[in-house]
Amino acid sequence: MSLEHVALWDKCLNIIKDNVDEIAYEKWFVPIKSHSFEDNVLVLQVPSHFFQEHIEENYMELLRPVITRVYGQHIKLYYKVTVVENPTTTVNVSSPEKSIPVVRNMRQGRPVEPTNPFQAQEYDDLASQLNPYYTFNNYYSSDSNKVARVTGEAVAASPGNNPFNPMFIYGESGVGKTHLVQAIGAKIKEQNPRSRVLYLSANLFQQQYTTAVRNNQVNDFINFYQSIDVLLMDDIQEFAGKIQTQNTFFHIFNHLHLNGKQLVLTCDRPPVELEGIVPRLLTRFKWGLQTEVERPDYSLRRDILHNKIERDGLSISDDVVDYIARNVTDNVRDLEGTIVSLMAHAMAFNHDITIDLAEQVVARSVKMVKKQITIDTVRNAVCTYYNMKPETLVTRSRKREIVVARQVAMFLTKKHTSMALAGIGSLLGRYDHATVLHACKTIEGQMQVDKELQKSLNEIEKMLVA
Repeated sequence: MSLEHVALWDKCLNIIKDNVDEIAYEKWFVPIKSHSFEDNVLVLQVPSHFFQEHIEENYMELLRPVITRVYGQHIKLYYKVTVVENPTTTVNVSSPEKSIPVVRNMRQGRPVEPTNPFQAQEYDDLASQLNPYYTFNNYYSSDSNKVARVTGEAVAASPGNNPFNPMFIYGESGVGKTHLVQAIGAKIKEQNPRSRVLYLSANLFQQQYTTAVRNNQVNDFINFYQSIDVLLMDDIQEFAGKIQTQNTFFHIFNHLHLNGKQLVLTCDRPPVELEGIVPRLLTRFKWGLQTEVERPDYSLRRDILHNKIERDGLSISDDVVDYIARNVTDNVRDLEGTIVSLMAHAMAFNHDITIDLAEQVVARSVKMVKKQITIDTVRNAVCTYYNMKPETLVTRSRKREIVVARQVAMFLTKKHTSMALAGIGSLLGRYDHATVLHACKTIEGQMQVDKELQKSLNEIEKMLVA
């Protein structure tokens, strides 16, 4: 008899091993052997009836898609259970109804067709929890978020059937991650209203899980989330340190991903910087696309302001818009909050919205950038401080003094401008995004222990704002 069926089951085991902990794998899956596979009928040999029942109760949601993936659709499953009293004897036992369909069972002497486990449980229509305002139509794009937007549109066009699954979006608070992730969900619902799309925060997921544990409804909780077609989750860093929640989400993640469902996650930092997250979940975050939404650059800030002004029916001059865009640089929330504050002051004191009023409001609400700092400003200040020619700074030299000066220039440009990391690297020696990020992290780390470097940075920053 051909041993091809053994090789197929070994493929299943390799997938299963990556999706359960080592103890469970050794105890419940290693003892399972492939007895035969002919005419779309798979026979697995298990040590006992109890063993079979445990697999059915606890691992069928994993086993079902794995078998489909390896063997194909419409597989019938038998178990061959070893009789304990006589280890050389075996008996055929068909799966219970909730497992992969086998031959007809007998119930009270009448043949009854078993239920089909490949047919998902029916749930009522799902409230997606999407904000109707957050769409691609009002999500403005620039170099600071272009990659995230383009890939987000690709995900929305073909959820689950694209290279970007999961899509892991990271960036500082207030840069537009929530808008983007909900825009993806809104587009999917527009194209397929019956699609089960759900947006929520990681914190809400944690609360729901805690309630499910308290009410002994964890299985219902997991089954519900495994029914989702597109799961959109904000602030995944909230899972840090919550091991049981992570383990539950890990199994939900695996089920959705294995079944071609789409996951889009947001975080305030890239996976490599996450702490308190179990390693096997971190590896899942890295499976698809990791893309950064950076601080909005000047052109994007102007677009956001104009959109806010138009949406609120205001009349604000271009000079005021330009002033706000140049001085409120951190995030979208600060920009929109500044417009709200201007409107409130204008109404309270019956004043027009002028540059003077804008200066007062901005000075009270956000950190002012008193001088427009550019990459050229930073480069010239660094070169002056280190007594170095600008052309030397942007060479590929690995001399320590040049490397330090270049890293300082990258760090200060990121800190004081809204340039994308790729743009900084391009103008400071044609380095890539990762090199700039590494340089910034290096300087941040050394600042904590190197007083001379701290002194140098302070002196250069004084030159920048002078």
